[in-house]
Amino acid sequence: MQNVCIRTGELLLPNQTVDLTSWAFVACDQYTSQPAYWQEAEALVGDKPSALRLILPEVYLAQAQARIPAIHQTMQSYLQNGVITPAVKDGFILVERSTGEGARLGLVVLLDLETYDYRKGSRTPVRATEGTIVERIPPRLAIRRGAPLELSHVMMLFDDTMHSVVEPLHDKRASLTKLYDFPLMMGGGHLTGYAVTDPEDIKSVYSALAALQSRSDMLFAVGDGNHSLAAAKSYWEEVKQTLPPDRQADHPARYAMVEIENIHDDALIFEPIHRVLYGFDGDDLLSELEQYAVAKGWSLSGSEGHSVMVVYEGKQVELCIGGSGEHLAVGTLQAFLDEWMQGKTGLTLDYVHGEPAARTLATQPDTVAFILPAMHKSELFPAVEATGALPRKTFSMGEAHEKRYYMEARKIQR
Repeated sequence: MQNVCIRTGELLLPNQTVDLTSWAFVACDQYTSQPAYWQEAEALVGDKPSALRLILPEVYLAQAQARIPAIHQTMQSYLQNGVITPAVKDGFILVERSTGEGARLGLVVLLDLETYDYRKGSRTPVRATEGTIVERIPPRLAIRRGAPLELSHVMMLFDDTMHSVVEPLHDKRASLTKLYDFPLMMGGGHLTGYAVTDPEDIKSVYSALAALQSRSDMLFAVGDGNHSLAAAKSYWEEVKQTLPPDRQADHPARYAMVEIENIHDDALIFEPIHRVLYGFDGDDLLSELEQYAVAKGWSLSGSEGHSVMVVYEGKQVELCIGGSGEHLAVGTLQAFLDEWMQGKTGLTLDYVHGEPAARTLATQPDTVAFILPAMHKSELFPAVEATGALPRKTFSMGEAHEKRYYMEARKIQR
């Protein structure tokens, strides 16, 4: 028995001599406006083997052309020297991630990219939750081309009110082989992993997912790592064109390693992703926002509407924007920013995890932070099924330090 969307596979881990706290590293799309975080991480890792050497932090995206060859070379070296070795031959890895919110459970699996389409309006079993910015795919695609390995910060959600997929495995974890158990660096909490290789356990996962899929044509929603998964899909489409049909079904590039999580996990918290605009005076921006609202027939005050806090240079203005027609505050704000920024030069818009970080950035001259309310996670599946992908960067699954850390690896070349 096999689920239509996922399958087991060979998963690799660092060998027993590797310091796992130095190895595991937070998702590459975090702390994009805080280079000091990555500099501190570099100092902590030193010359130890680390997943940091196998990823391109987005804070260094402008250096992609120079950094990617070194990433590929290090992957080859780690494979050849046995730094990374097979840990699970034909199975999953049960993950328990402990943070300040509690113990969050997940299952590392291989996703069939044929069941996923990131384009808006997709009706595939696996769907994006946010609009995909096509321009953000090429750097990730460049890393995947020529890479012998993939690491993953992709987390996908499923809607399991009965806690039938992952939780039963966790209940019997004492009988599973423990693969790793260690503290994560820089406030990331603790990570424990168990091999899931018993055919009966695997069958139970497939059966539970099949029951969920029988109630909806959407099984998984991409919670984190949408653009990385879109790059994996783009790479597979390239590779597929070079293969005869009989070689496509089991080619490693057809699959992407992801962690699946139950959206009803109590330790899974949705946080808003705030916007920080660089290069414009806050008072002038509020004046132009007011003009825009009048032209659109919106209201900026009153008791009903979408709440947005505007913070800049010691000032704070709370707006209640009504009449936009958007379902969420982030949609209202993004609609304004997308249209207002067209044709303007010298502006940069960043997406920042954590209100304190956004507020700190807004103390700089000509910098404006937009503090957004959180989306309730129960809204996600109905919204995506009804309207398609949400506005980009609508929500974050926890704060930046709670994102998935790169740990496992997998071969994607023959």
